[in-house]
Amino acid sequence: MAGAPAEEPIGEADLEDAVAPAAPALETDKLPDAPDRPAPPMVLPRVVAIANQKGGVGKTTTTVNLGAALAELGFRVLIVDLDPQGNASSGLGIVSRDVERSVYDVLLADVPLEDVVESTSLKNLFVAPATIDLAGAEIELVPAMSREMRLRRAIDAVRPDYDLVIIDCPPSLGLLTVNGLAAADDVIVPVQCEYYALEGVAALWRNIGLIQTNLNPGLDLRGIVLTMYDARTKLADRVIAEVRDYFGEKVYETVIPRTVRLSEAPSHGQSIITFDSTSRGAQAYRDLAKEVSRGATRQPG
Repeated sequence: MAGAPAEEPIGEADLEDAVAPAAPALETDKLPDAPDRPAPPMVLPRVVAIANQKGGVGKTTTTVNLGAALAELGFRVLIVDLDPQGNASSGLGIVSRDVERSVYDVLLADVPLEDVVESTSLKNLFVAPATIDLAGAEIELVPAMSREMRLRRAIDAVRPDYDLVIIDCPPSLGLLTVNGLAAADDVIVPVQCEYYALEGVAALWRNIGLIQTNLNPGLDLRGIVLTMYDARTKLADRVIAEVRDYFGEKVYETVIPRTVRLSEAPSHGQSIITFDSTSRGAQAYRDLAKEVSRGATRQPG
């Protein structure tokens, strides 16, 4: 982008690696055995949940920018904002006060998903927005019939209309996240390049196992994406090495950097792809989109 300020990672100019704890950087002993083989190429249409119980790991940033990068590649993409904070919606220019119907109405009032979908400024990219009403859905869903499968039924009705449906799950393991995982074919888990990077992943792992057993036997871990990488710290490189050692080929080669431009884009209601298309963050998400979609084929018929 012409006139854009030079990018610098966020944080202090000189971080002291001496404060980093001794190895290991990750507490992998708390995790069950991890699948380490790469997922097979996607067969479209595909539903992918972006999930991590731990907040602040770049989950919504990944949902929005991966979706935008896939749309730029020519895939027709729907983002389903399942987080009551609505950051995926606002990050794509949707103003919550202007939204007449949202994902809340899909889950609680049986409104068809197609009736709440909004277009964005990027061709091929659409969003089913969330509003603050969704915060009450966890409680309101408790007595509902087939409460865990409501989102799945709604998505199944529009699945043929999109190549990829990407679900932004909230940073919790409640009924909203269960709905997201029950509706998905795959899960992508963002993991930040920091100490305690796998905090919360063990609980998510257990939930995925329960959902596979009881609700969605086809659910698969598609990949781990490393986020918030700061090249100035030795700890970040140690975390990357240990995550790759533990999860093997499930970890994408692309590492998402921590940059000012990535953090600024949501405040302008844009993905990094449109906000600053030449930035390091934009290129990283383009590379990730190519990895995620590599070898993708469409289902016959």
